[in-house]
Amino acid sequence: MSEGKPSTGKQRQIAISEFFEKNKHFLGFDSLHRAIITAVKESVDNSLDACEEERILPEIRIEVSRLKGDRIELIAQDNGPGIPRSSIEHVFGKFLLGSRFHAIRQTRGQQGIGITGVVMYSQLTTGAKTRVVSKVEGDSSAVFVDLGIDTKKNRAIKSGEIRDIWIDDVTGEEVSHGLRLQTVMNAKYQRGRQSVHQYLRMTSIVNPHATITLTVRDRDGGIIDAGHWPRTTDNLPRVVTEIKPHPHGIHLGTLQRMLREAEERKMTSFLRHNFSGVSMRAAREILEKAGLDESRQPRRIRAEEAQLILDCFQKVKLLNPPTDCLSPIKDLLIKKSLSKAIDSRFASTVTRDPQVTQGNPFQVEIGLVFGGDLAADSPIEILRFANRVPLMYQQGGCLLTKALESIDWKRYGLEQPGGRGIPKGPAAVLIHLASTNVQFTSEAKEAVAVNEEVLEEIRRALLEVGRGLKNHLKKSSQRKKAQEKFELINVILPEISRKSSQLLNREEPNLAPIITQIMNAVFCEEELGWDKERGLATCDITVLNYTARARAYTILAKWPESDYVAMENNPLGGRKEAHGLWAWRLDTLNPGTSATISFSLSGLSKGQWSDTDIFFRGNGDIIGATKIDEKLLEEMRNREALSAAEEEVRKAESGIGPLAERAEENLRDDPEQESTPVDPGSLDWVPNQEGGE
Repeated sequence: MSEGKPSTGKQRQIAISEFFEKNKHFLGFDSLHRAIITAVKESVDNSLDACEEERILPEIRIEVSRLKGDRIELIAQDNGPGIPRSSIEHVFGKFLLGSRFHAIRQTRGQQGIGITGVVMYSQLTTGAKTRVVSKVEGDSSAVFVDLGIDTKKNRAIKSGEIRDIWIDDVTGEEVSHGLRLQTVMNAKYQRGRQSVHQYLRMTSIVNPHATITLTVRDRDGGIIDAGHWPRTTDNLPRVVTEIKPHPHGIHLGTLQRMLREAEERKMTSFLRHNFSGVSMRAAREILEKAGLDESRQPRRIRAEEAQLILDCFQKVKLLNPPTDCLSPIKDLLIKKSLSKAIDSRFASTVTRDPQVTQGNPFQVEIGLVFGGDLAADSPIEILRFANRVPLMYQQGGCLLTKALESIDWKRYGLEQPGGRGIPKGPAAVLIHLASTNVQFTSEAKEAVAVNEEVLEEIRRALLEVGRGLKNHLKKSSQRKKAQEKFELINVILPEISRKSSQLLNREEPNLAPIITQIMNAVFCEEELGWDKERGLATCDITVLNYTARARAYTILAKWPESDYVAMENNPLGGRKEAHGLWAWRLDTLNPGTSATISFSLSGLSKGQWSDTDIFFRGNGDIIGATKIDEKLLEEMRNREALSAAEEEVRKAESGIGPLAERAEENLRDDPEQESTPVDPGSLDWVPNQEGGE
């Protein structure tokens, strides 16, 4: 044997859990400060996912107690469905065991290593076992069990298992369903921006349906930190649907495995059944370009033929994958959650339409708050999230931060020394990336990796909220100056007129035309309210003409249109310009007169709709409103039309495709039939700006 080469007799397979035991930094346990945050994160993520899957409004309680030395006791409890006794040791004691790794949908975790890593780190640093209490609704008692991990065999070690009634330590009542984890580990609790308190605060912002409580005790039992974040909505996130992989995100090895495991008898059936975005027409075109007969059996496709198919995926126009696999937070809840967590005077939010990168659907949401108690001379606070999970570390190396730093924030009212980097000012920005496959820079999932398509979409969203901030600051400045001028004229001028009339013993003149001439402006004021009797959110938009001639305008207002929010009362009618944007025509607004537009919305709770944006079309400015950007409006309409067309194609294909396949199967089984198979090919193509169909 050559010198320097290892003996094959000394080589052995390394267990997954043994690997993570020696490389715990991969899981986020690389320092005492980060260890407790990672443990809390994994516990909270599991609780939220379990509650949402069972449609339970989450109640999560975190307790941290300092012990001797660097030891900390962590207790995490939820009101979720609990875990059946037979599954507890697999969930908490086995790495790479999960239900979400192969599912293409938005989830918080996928790898199946998180909560098992907490149990392992606890055992590794303190030798302590983790106590798990689980109660499944319908069971007469709860399961109490202590868990450790056999790292060489990647399995749990159970001890002390009993069944008993579970009485809640806080309420004193019997727990009907839920889970409680209690463990001791080496860790340090600290306060500040990278702390458990901040992590839970951020989690509450992007999970407004959850109530989260934190209690931290010192060694003497005294409370040294606490937090309570009640839910701001009773609406659970929508149920996400698992989708099939898209051809644009497939690699050769994956395609070969899918071909080997295929049960379909024809390649057209294989392509349609195993991928999203592939219609019958597209499947035939892919095979035609690849030079393959559509009746070929998938299992008999050779490696070089699979490569041809993969190449042709990029040459054929395909539908984008469906986006019901994503669960965005939505504008109103982002605004409400930010307002709850951060004292500010202004909030601008945007939920962009879903996009696709490398075959993976993703969606970007941005929230910006300004003013209030936020520090004006410090860098703005950046709140980064991926699939509703806070990102606490590696801010500088994260794609979300890079997108924010690439914006020229001076144009939108914030200070930015050098024109790049994190701006300064009394503001905070929330960036949420929802995706079926978030690409992180490491296994610890602390920062999003570079992707140009995602970066550009985040930039577009940031520019949109930036314009909202700019319009707000401009509107505030205009209104302040106009109000000062208005008060000056309406207080001093009438007083001069009254005194002069008394001195000259004359009747006071009509000052309205004079005031109008001096003001020489059109004003717009909006007022949002609540109709308690009818349970409707109300909006009144008043336009005042303080100029010397008649005016004509189209007034446009943003409103939170959705599946559950609708316009109820709208006396002036108007028309829908785009999703969430309504327009009214004011044909004649005479000098010195005003007009009021009123409408009401159903489906909202009191205080849920707190501000809106007003736009206009017409000659001359309106103080308090922004001139509509027709180009952006046209882009919005085009996106909506494209989405609607794709949905129609998808519906048509889902109905006609199976009929075509059955007809083809019948023809193949009976070659003498003269019937012609249905070909929906001419029905299912629509142009796509993103290169899809």
